[in-house]
Amino acid sequence: MPPNGSQARREEILRLATTTGLASVEELSRHFGVTASTIRRDLARLTADGRLARTYGGAMALNAHPEASLRQRTTEAYAQKRAIARWAAAQIQPGETVLLDAGSTVGALAHELRTAQDLTVATTGLTALHELADVESVHVECLGGTLRPLSQAFVGPLTEAALERMTFDRVFLSADGVTADGGICEADLRQTRLKELMARRAARTYVLAHAAKLGRAPFHAWATLPAGWTLVTDTSATDADVAAFTKRGTRVVLAEVLEEPAPPQEG
Repeated sequence: MPPNGSQARREEILRLATTTGLASVEELSRHFGVTASTIRRDLARLTADGRLARTYGGAMALNAHPEASLRQRTTEAYAQKRAIARWAAAQIQPGETVLLDAGSTVGALAHELRTAQDLTVATTGLTALHELADVESVHVECLGGTLRPLSQAFVGPLTEAALERMTFDRVFLSADGVTADGGICEADLRQTRLKELMARRAARTYVLAHAAKLGRAPFHAWATLPAGWTLVTDTSATDADVAAFTKRGTRVVLAEVLEEPAPPQEG
């Protein structure tokens, strides 16, 4: 249910603007169940605070959709990411060769794999490398290339060339946003191209995305996924969110979220 308090409503407006580009006063009025004049006051306050930019017709838009760094994203939806990671780790069998994308949720999966036996893991992400570097029972392959600092991911032609040398039982992909018709939304075209290549090299494709990312399109780079892929999200996903994917033949898994404390913030 949309928040009723004015401050909570403004924060939700800001989140919607960042993730979906929701713009018109009428849309926001219907979404929150308040009058158009209330929404206009909210937008005026957010604009005065420098958090939104107004456009003609009472619409609003952010000046930009800034991409958060991997460090910033690590503590967001922490319990949901852990739940998704636990489910994903349980699917992996001894003796398999799996491919891990970069990203905080896939990094949480790498952490779960520290107790795995007889496993080969290839990855494009520094987080997975750090998690598994000292695990003797896991053989690690680094698909190196050009390091993209913001996402802590290797991208580019060297990464793609290394990828062509291997095949995988399973690939686990991250996403800035994911939609039923578009696939994976990312901030960088090199990342979306790489995700498509990764999916082609694996027998099974999983996208790990907590519920707040479903239906979101914060950027303009897209990765189209092969038929039969699996979306792994959490139990806070709505029936409408899930139905949009299942109608297109995507398997959806809802990982049960456990109450657990977030990790301490780095100083």
